[in-house]
Amino acid sequence: MSPLGVPELVVLTDQLLAPVPGGTGRYTRELAAALAATAPDGWTVTGVVARCADPSAARIEGVEGPRMLPVPRPVLARLWQRGVPLWPGGDAVHAPTPLSPTVVKRGRTLVATVHDAVPWTHPETLTPHGAQWHRTMVSRLMHKAGAVVVPTEAVAKELAEHASGSANVHVIGHGVPAALAVEPADASDNTAADAVAQRLALPPRYVLAVGTLEPRKGIDVLIAAMGLPEAPDLPVLLVGATGWGQVDVSSERVRSLGPLTDAELAVVLRRATVLAAPSLAEGFGMPLLEAMAVGVPVVHSDAPALVEVADGAGFVARRGDPNSLVAALRTVVDDPAAARAAVARGRARAAGFTWRAAAEAVWGVHLGLGTLG
Repeated sequence: MSPLGVPELVVLTDQLLAPVPGGTGRYTRELAAALAATAPDGWTVTGVVARCADPSAARIEGVEGPRMLPVPRPVLARLWQRGVPLWPGGDAVHAPTPLSPTVVKRGRTLVATVHDAVPWTHPETLTPHGAQWHRTMVSRLMHKAGAVVVPTEAVAKELAEHASGSANVHVIGHGVPAALAVEPADASDNTAADAVAQRLALPPRYVLAVGTLEPRKGIDVLIAAMGLPEAPDLPVLLVGATGWGQVDVSSERVRSLGPLTDAELAVVLRRATVLAAPSLAEGFGMPLLEAMAVGVPVVHSDAPALVEVADGAGFVARRGDPNSLVAALRTVVDDPAAARAAVARGRARAAGFTWRAAAEAVWGVHLGLGTLG
């Protein structure tokens, strides 16, 4: 129970304090806010983080806290990996990443989100330590958690193959942030967008890629593709922080904008000619969904999760194949009718994904475990 004597859902929001929060940080913030907005009567939602000097980045509208645990993140990760029973409080815990307790306090429940099976399917795209830690934590959660949430059927299938366990697996997709869910309403919105575009020096047309710059995102394939003679004569803009690994973005046609706010990303997305998602592996692909939501045609790899999320609304390229990627990009640029049709399909597809629906489904998983009902 919370200090007020009401049932409490604890959401582990420490990913928001990571050096590179990435897509899982975005998921953590959006889901936690939506869980607070959809909380059943009498419930409170509280964020919990590891001990740190400044937890302000983990403050979320509508979510209490964050409360701090007694140990810093590196220690917490080791303790939970070793199965030390450090419970973060609350009647129920939702772990938006595998950073989670794996010993559940009596009378309490734990649900964790597992975003992908990359530690098994593409371990070379992670650090050796990262791959091992994730394999250990996910395998343990598959046996110890009350339930596991995954974003796509593709991930559910891969986990069943590589890390099956007793936990029930629920497929619950992501949503579209509020900044992208509606079109600019008036001239003032457009003026503000123009100011952002001018500050970021956005070209009139460009290929956009969004995501942490790390090996599995396939940015090297995109750069190689755009260097081919038959590639569209467009610059490439990259949005996202630099992660681990050496991703060479040294090309006169490529410019990195670094991480952006949601408001900035909304402008950059809406003005893109095409979004490229050439990832080697994904669990969902939020940039794909967000681009479709704002009416931007998408080109994506044949990674199963991306194919599932796009559901025929995008143009597909073979993973790791610059020539196939160029062909898909050229279709968007050279065939306006095909691009418009894809945009219409994309908008319709994206309309089915909301953070509110995701949160309501997650609440259903927690309350369905019995102890909390």
